[in-house]
Amino acid sequence: MSNATYSADGVVLGNTYDKYNTRNPVARLLMRGFQRNLDDLLESTDPQSLLDLGCGEGVLTQRWAKRLAPARVVGVDLDDPEIAAEWAKRAEPNLEYIAHRAEHLPFADGEFDVVTATEVLEHVPDPAHTLAEMVRCAQRHVLISVPREPLWRAVNMARGAYLRDLGNTPGHVNHFSLRAIVALCNEHGEVIEKRSPFPWTMVLVHV
Repeated sequence: MSNATYSADGVVLGNTYDKYNTRNPVARLLMRGFQRNLDDLLESTDPQSLLDLGCGEGVLTQRWAKRLAPARVVGVDLDDPEIAAEWAKRAEPNLEYIAHRAEHLPFADGEFDVVTATEVLEHVPDPAHTLAEMVRCAQRHVLISVPREPLWRAVNMARGAYLRDLGNTPGHVNHFSLRAIVALCNEHGEVIEKRSPFPWTMVLVHV
């Protein structure tokens, strides 16, 4: 069974699986690759300010805020008491959390140097619109990661997860192959680097 929590309109809130604190040695190995590649791509942009869209409980957002201090970092996710409680545990002087939907972000054009969305676009009803909003708010770069399909569902099936849904993680309404996510990003900017740490796809876009 899933431990997913949903908003009133059916969007998954937070993480259905605590990948950042798992004790599973294989999952920990995969997460090290995930975080290493994501950090490398972000650091290559030398961000002077950062908006993290769909920041969840703020694990990565806080980590980046510490690394980028004193640069401004803002995390955005849906209004949920459990998520807000996690934000309170992950405060930093240069970090602000805002409860807001992704469709119409409350920021000016080009307000942030870099805009990120890690494991977000597979959840939103209109990923093209969400990506367009990210690009609008970004001055230089957008960085995203998504589960690489159909590999993601195959891995879930292999570990006996979500079998009734053919390995589909709760809340995943969009399924991106490497080619599909790169094509979507190219519609909104120039893809300058892509990486495929198992089992994800990461794309860095110049806007």
